[in-house]
Amino acid sequence: MSNRGGIDSSITSYLEADHQVLFLAVKAEFDTDNIRLWSGDHDLTIASETYLGVGTLLSISNIEDTLELKSSGLSIALAGMDATVLDLALTENYQNRFISVYLGYLSGGTDTTVGVMTLFKGRMQSMVINDDPNGSTITVDAENRLIDLQRPSNLRYTKESQQFIDSSDTCFNRVQSLQDKEIIWGRSSSNSGSGGAGSTGGGSVGGTVRYVSSRN
Repeated sequence: MSNRGGIDSSITSYLEADHQVLFLAVKAEFDTDNIRLWSGDHDLTIASETYLGVGTLLSISNIEDTLELKSSGLSIALAGMDATVLDLALTENYQNRFISVYLGYLSGGTDTTVGVMTLFKGRMQSMVINDDPNGSTITVDAENRLIDLQRPSNLRYTKESQQFIDSSDTCFNRVQSLQDKEIIWGRSSSNSGSGGAGSTGGGSVGGTVRYVSSRN
């Protein structure tokens, strides 16, 4: 685990410690606002941002981390939600919005964060809301950001696609004009008139288009 990429150097020593105070935190980036939650029971500051403590109401499925370059999804559930959070879940655009899961360490006996590393970062794909007499449970399914490698970019080698990426780039401005371009592969010269010693007979040079054909 200590060789895992993206680990904060400040928590490397905590990975092998006999006593660890771990926590999980979730950051969901919606259009109107970001929702930040963690597995404690009070507010916690992480990277100058405040995370709301929800305790055991927050549950996260197993996170798969392999050496293979593939997308592995997960599910995040939040139970006991009130009408305000439920209304946000029903009205907010969530698909393909970023969601991150962090693993952090607390300094023993305090509320001070000594380090955080990213366990998962991906995009929200689906949301399921279950109502019961005890409250609502919201479950979000997310796919790892590697899922983007499986999506077509819908970009082409054209001026319009390149301008979408960089409006100042003129690399493909002449691509369309090349489609019907006539290309002359060579020229040959021919002399006309009688040519003798001391003769200054005029000659003409003409261009010949050479056509390339294939034979079976």
